[in-house]
Parts: sequence; C-alpha cells; structure tokens
Amino acid sequence: MNEDDTSGERERPRSGTEGPPPDRDKPPRSDGPGGGILMGRPFGVPVYVAPSWFIVAALITWVFGGQLDRVLPELGGARYLVSLFFAVAFYASVLVHELAHTIAALRFKLPVRRIQLQFFGGVSEIEKESETPGREFVLAFVGPLLSLVLSGVFYLGMKAVEPGTVPGVLLAGLMISNLIVAAFNLLPGLPLDGGRMLRAVVWKITGRPMAGTVAAAWVGRALAVAVLVGLPLLTHTGALGNATEDIGGMETVTDALLAAILAAIIWTGAGNSLRMARLREHLPELEARTLTRRAVPVESDTPLSEALRRANEAGARALVVVDGHGEPKALVRETAIVGVPEHRRPWVAVSGLAQELTEGMKVSAELAGEALLDKLRESPATEYLVVEATGEIYGVLSTADVERAFVAAMARPQS
Repeated sequence: MNEDDTSGERERPRSGTEGPPPDRDKPPRSDGPGGGILMGRPFGVPVYVAPSWFIVAALITWVFGGQLDRVLPELGGARYLVSLFFAVAFYASVLVHELAHTIAALRFKLPVRRIQLQFFGGVSEIEKESETPGREFVLAFVGPLLSLVLSGVFYLGMKAVEPGTVPGVLLAGLMISNLIVAAFNLLPGLPLDGGRMLRAVVWKITGRPMAGTVAAAWVGRALAVAVLVGLPLLTHTGALGNATEDIGGMETVTDALLAAILAAIIWTGAGNSLRMARLREHLPELEARTLTRRAVPVESDTPLSEALRRANEAGARALVVVDGHGEPKALVRETAIVGVPEHRRPWVAVSGLAQELTEGMKVSAELAGEALLDKLRESPATEYLVVEATGEIYGVLSTADVERAFVAAMARPQS
C-alpha cells in the first residue's frame, strides 16, 4: 500500500495531495531534517526514502521469502535476495504512482515540496490546493490510474515468461500488489485518493470545498471502522482465499494488528483533512491591514523614552526608524524595548534597538490569508513594515499578532 499531506502533517495510507498549513503544522521541508535519504530529483522534485522504509522492506523480504519457499523451494537461501528485489521493485511502482501525482500537480502550476517513501507507501507533498474540483479529481485519480497501468504491464510480462519461474513469480507478485494499491487508493474516503475524488465531486455539486471535505472525511472514518472490524473477519473466515484450517493464533493477532494500524492511519488522516479544511476556511480572516499596529516614525538618534512618549500620544504601538527624508530604514523590536529598564530609556537611542529593514520585511497592506502567510515564511522576522500600494507607511505587523489571530480563528466553530 502507498500513502500520501497538506499538508502534510501526519501518516496516511495512500498517495495523493496535501494542502499547505501554516509553518508550524508543515512537515519538514525537503532540505530540512526528517526527510530521510535523498535518492534523486526527478522533474526537480526531491525524492526521499524515510528510515521506516527499511523496516517495511525487511518485512516484505521476510514474508515474500516464505512464500517463495513454498513455490520455488529449490532457491534455498537465495529466495531472500529475490524477495529483496521484489520489495525494491514494489516501491519503485509506488514511486511511479507518486510521480503521477507530482507531474499532474506541476502541470497545474502547484509546487511540490518533495516525494517521500515511507512505511505504508509514499507521500507527495504538494504546497497548494487545487483551484477547481476538476483539477482536484484529476490530481487524485492519476495515481491509482498509473498503478492500474503498471498492473496491466506486469500481467502482460507475466504472460510472456515461463510460469513457475523466478521472473514469473516476481511479475505475478508485482501485478497483484499494484492492483491492490490501485483498489485500496480508490476507496472513497479521505485521506485516500478515492476520498479526494469524492471530495471533488461533492465540491462540484455544492460549490463548497469544505462540504466535499466533510463528506469525504466522514466516509474515511467509516472506512477506518470497516477496516478495523472487517479485515480480521475476512481473513479469519477464509474470504480472501486462504484456507481456514491454516489460520492460527499468531496469524489472527497479526491480522488484527495490521487492521488496527491501517484503521488508525485512515482515521487520523481523515481528521487531519477536516482540520486542514477548517484552517483554509479561516485563512482569509488573516488580513495584514486589520492585524497591523499603528506606528510612529522616529529618527535614529531619538531617545527611547521620547519615542515611546510620541507613540503613546498618537495611540501607536510600534516604532519605525526613518532617515532625514522620512524613508523607513529600520524597525524597533518590541522585545528589545521590553529589555530596557525604564530608568535607562532616556539614555538609549532607538537605533540601538532597531532591526535593519530589508525588502523581504516589507508587506503590502492588501495581503491576506495564504498569500500573507507565504510572504511571512519567505522572510522570517518578528516584525514587518506594512505599506500601502503607494509606498506610504501603514504600520508594523508583528508575527505574534498573526499567531494569536490564527489561533483565535481556528478556535471558532466551522461555518
């Protein structure tokens, strides 16, 4: 099985997309810690193998090796080399699945942060949401479609080789595993690809992305319960083709454990999808203009006590250092002001407490929502100068104020 997001935040048993939460909710960036081993950059997107992949590769090698011992007993110990090759080939198929999502996202001008191969498959971390339900549907469907195509290719290959041989067994295993990946991911519940397809359909019908997310997330939770209860029952009753007399206590425990892990991942992924949808619904409430503190301009040699007096008289809560022509040059840091004892403030110039203003620290007063958060992520700082379209100083935006507004918005009920 392969897994997918935003964003992104969150183990999921599928391939697909992921929306962009604020910085603290994002998974590690592709060049940051936690990405795993970099394997390459197809289409400019870094592909990482997480440490957990080696665990599942070892499990696949062990399990498939046991099956090979029954089918091809003459292999002896070499069966584990064949099984390891199968594990690598299977995850290569997962990578193709993820690349399908990635290519579709890039075609739709959606930036892809990275692809990561993990314990339960792969994840394509896509930075932004699809703009239309049609694009959302296509973006989700291409992954399972490629898995079905791969299954067909392996089936044709299997017909071209001698049955009961190593190539025949490998091709049969890859055909079945890709078919399972496609079928599982087409289940209509988030966070699976089929859930994103259902979300797109409900979005198209209702005109509201949130309605689609709610519907697909609750179907995902129902799927989690079905997997938790149904998978052990199917295995125990022999409905999956295994003989009931071959089912022992250890197999029952293993099936129940696998079902519990899958159900937990699906349930958590569905909940994360709801949370991320609520986040995006409230993002437009974050407006630079409404969050900006009024500021007063002061020259660099102005004593801090005098600057604070002017700010109090004007009802302002921020200080901007300007030159002799009134051009902004620096922002006085709030934390630096707090650190100066009151009796020393007449003797401390504001220039000693100011942070030089860079172009990245200038924010348009018209920015709001995701565009505002993206701008703040590009140039991390504690304060930003907010300017009008004409270049006139509007005020100072504090990241602390943005965080408080974000937490308050998230705490409000869904609309």
